[in-house]
Amino acid sequence: MFQTAVVVQEQDKLNAERSTQRVGIGNYQSKKNYMSTTTTITAAEINKLRQTTGAGMMDCRKALVESGGDFEKAIDYLRKKGQKVAALRSDREAKEGVIIARTTADQKTGLIITLACETDFVSKNAEFVAVAQSIMDVAIKNNVKTLDELKRCKLENATVSDKIDDQVAKIGEKIQLARFERIDAEAVASYIHGAYRMGVLVGLNINTPAALEAGREVAMQIAAMNPVAVDQDSVSKEMIEREKAIVTDQIRNDPKMAGKPDEMIEKIATGKLNAFFRENTLTAQPFVKDPSKTVAEHMKSVDAALKVTQFKRVQLG
Repeated sequence: MFQTAVVVQEQDKLNAERSTQRVGIGNYQSKKNYMSTTTTITAAEINKLRQTTGAGMMDCRKALVESGGDFEKAIDYLRKKGQKVAALRSDREAKEGVIIARTTADQKTGLIITLACETDFVSKNAEFVAVAQSIMDVAIKNNVKTLDELKRCKLENATVSDKIDDQVAKIGEKIQLARFERIDAEAVASYIHGAYRMGVLVGLNINTPAALEAGREVAMQIAAMNPVAVDQDSVSKEMIEREKAIVTDQIRNDPKMAGKPDEMIEKIATGKLNAFFRENTLTAQPFVKDPSKTVAEHMKSVDAALKVTQFKRVQLG
């Protein structure tokens, strides 16, 4: 690990400074111009990008410099250059802790909470898990709608926030209620994966035992495949524009496409974008339990009118 900031300098400015005499106002002005164009990237920023993308240190440093330190633009830079990016979305909120996903008795509301801590030693402690469960009990009982509201709720003889502070004093490491998610729908299915390390909620338009069972199966699909949206129509305009820009640059950077007309590049980009939708939207993905059909086809096999209205996926990492 680097202990100091990594300073990346533009070579032409460096050469200009070296060629300037170190006396008089000319030298001062040269240094002033040089410093104004220096991009400073810290080791922590490089490491964060490495953790997120899996790319090499030098590639991450260059990406951050070329992107002016903008994290999301640096990810796009790596992808445009053909780097294999391990994570396209930053949905991880806590390093360690416990995630609880649960529905109300009528199964019309689902909640997820993340009680975060510093070490897995604490997160695996039965008492810590019990505290997280008790906070969820309070959230369900009080029909909580926001994280701040949950923190103010009473838990035994104190607020949830005070109870968490008590745990900090008792355990001796940072503990926080890091995330709260809620879904309201005709029916909501919940799923917890991997010893409280991931929670999923799935909203449905039909409330029957068969629909809820299908919802739990879809929740497992979401846990495994991490889709970005329910379907193509649910993908944000910003994400579509971003993906199109990335695939278009990838095509233009391909030596085989040199000199090809814009119409051909546009057509190929559209095909790649459609492939992105098939791979990354829930209903278009192959159903994990039966890859011969899509998730949408599986839902129709349960009930012709059954649909996923929304979902939430939260994981530690």
